[in-house]
Amino acid sequence: MDSAYLWIKAFHIVFIASWFAGLFYLPRIFINLAMDPHPAVQERLILMANKLFRFMTGLAVIAVVLGLILWGGYRVGFGQGWMHAKWVVILLIIGYHHACWTILKKFRAGQNTRSHTWYRFFNEIAVLMMIAAVVLVVVKPF
Repeated sequence: MDSAYLWIKAFHIVFIASWFAGLFYLPRIFINLAMDPHPAVQERLILMANKLFRFMTGLAVIAVVLGLILWGGYRVGFGQGWMHAKWVVILLIIGYHHACWTILKKFRAGQNTRSHTWYRFFNEIAVLMMIAAVVLVVVKPF
């Protein structure tokens, strides 16, 4: 194995894990925003959510770029069924990230219409997508 490949792979994993930390935590902030309408609480939590979203977006960009380098430059999973499925999961994860942005904009505008219970279920979607991605990469079921 090429040394550069291993470094890129290691940092890809680090940035994916870091991005997912944000994807796990931001919906928890949404739960708290939906539960407590007090203006001071709303202001503080929205500030936290904004900062977290900006940070995790940077992590996402780096993770995706490193993944593209592994896929295109080192041909990892190129033309294999598990990689095609992983691309679907990646697009779903990016879509979830975008959904978080849309939700955050609604909270900032004071237009949230969903309950904290809805956000508790929304929060679990990231876990399911991470499980799918890890199983596809490690097990390579097809």
